[in-house]
Amino acid sequence: MSDRRPEKVALVDMDNTLVDYAGQMRADLAALAAPSEDAWDDFDPATPGYVRRRSDAIKSRPGWWLNLPNFQLGHDVLAMLQDVGFDTHVLTKGPHRTTSAWSEKVEWCRNNLPADTKVTVTEDKGLFYGRVLVDDYPEYLERWLEWRPRGLGIMPAHPYNADFRHERVVRYDGTNMGEVVAALQAAFDRESGPV
Repeated sequence: MSDRRPEKVALVDMDNTLVDYAGQMRADLAALAAPSEDAWDDFDPATPGYVRRRSDAIKSRPGWWLNLPNFQLGHDVLAMLQDVGFDTHVLTKGPHRTTSAWSEKVEWCRNNLPADTKVTVTEDKGLFYGRVLVDDYPEYLERWLEWRPRGLGIMPAHPYNADFRHERVVRYDGTNMGEVVAALQAAFDRESGPV
């Protein structure tokens, strides 16, 4: 493993990257649905307001964020980053209306990741330095890449990001580990310079 240096930073998202937010939310929404209701996805723009309010109530329950299950694709990428030698930091968005999630996200990291893992909860990921951002959500990757002209994005595969394309983003679906490792190694090996 290579020596870790401060400029060799990789940022890793939590929701739908390290944890299965979408799967847990789908299960919790289904448990509250009437027998005649359609199944809704938290990411579907057509989701009715009453379902979104259910989602907000679910996310507000004490312990919900703390007990989210792992999402394997994100943990695969985390292991690749560590093998290449990146100094990995968790960079997660804190929900604006559910501030209890902020502390639960940090606690989840403390319980499930190596003790020396740095954690930042923010409302704007675009402000943070890293050579790599691992994130499932196209809007967050685009914002970050806008300010990182040499940055690399790694996107864990989900149905809602299947159509996203960017020349500096590699979508990881569990079958293309070699492609991801090669991209990470190139990002790690490049000379330091402007972000």
